[in-house]
Amino acid sequence: MRIPLMVLSTFALLVLTVAASTPAGPKGEEIKLQLRTQIQPFHGTGPWVEAHFEAAIVPSKTAIVITDMWDKHWCKGATHRVGLIAQRMEPLLAVARGAGILIIHAPSETMDFYQDAPGRLLAENAPRTVPPAELTLADAPLPIDDSDEGCDTPGDKPHKAWSRETEALTIAPGDVISDQGEEIYNVLRQRHIDTVLFMGVHANMCILNRSFGVRQLSKWGLRCVLVRDLTDAMYNPASRPFVSHAAGTELVIEYIEKYWAPTITSDALIAGLKNLGENGR
Repeated sequence: MRIPLMVLSTFALLVLTVAASTPAGPKGEEIKLQLRTQIQPFHGTGPWVEAHFEAAIVPSKTAIVITDMWDKHWCKGATHRVGLIAQRMEPLLAVARGAGILIIHAPSETMDFYQDAPGRLLAENAPRTVPPAELTLADAPLPIDDSDEGCDTPGDKPHKAWSRETEALTIAPGDVISDQGEEIYNVLRQRHIDTVLFMGVHANMCILNRSFGVRQLSKWGLRCVLVRDLTDAMYNPASRPFVSHAAGTELVIEYIEKYWAPTITSDALIAGLKNLGENGR
């Protein structure tokens, strides 16, 4: 599809803004990633248009936050999809660690399980930092109705089914464990991290709304990116807008791209990180 000149002009401004705000790291450490976003050329009216742009990250100034990849969910459909995501997430995490990206495991409501773990102590002992005044950012209602808790397997009822992160994911030496926004912010500031890649579940709930989620970290001025093929939504196709579960998840991803953060695929991220290694860093 050919993008109109007005869209290209808006998009060019977006790219220049991103480039100007990208921190430059030591020689050899910066990598370029292709991100996807949504823009509305005529603000407040007319269609949204998918757009792609290039942004640079410095691995040593980047973290991955793994959100609520629990061992079990009360919704069987959600548990099944977490298992599938974990299989593809694990090799990416190994590449990211090798490139110098910090891995933060954030399985909410399971910190008792990790109370003596080295990664938990890294979070608890990070120097305390007062978060900055929150930015005022635009928002909009979700494009799906998740008021029924979004489970697509009939008969499943909400309860706390989880006790830890799924064992399909490795918690390696140097990884951090926390489910508290201010703790995670302390760690990010301690390590001079300005870019956070989100993966895990669920995009319309936990990834957006946890105290360490996209909304809060964006309001604190962090650059947030969603790895869009390593996430899922809590959405029941029996609810508005009455589309498939996969289509509902894509609608949530597009919503995040419109209002909160650009996205990337895991393949593109891995390719960028491997290219960094091949260039000798």
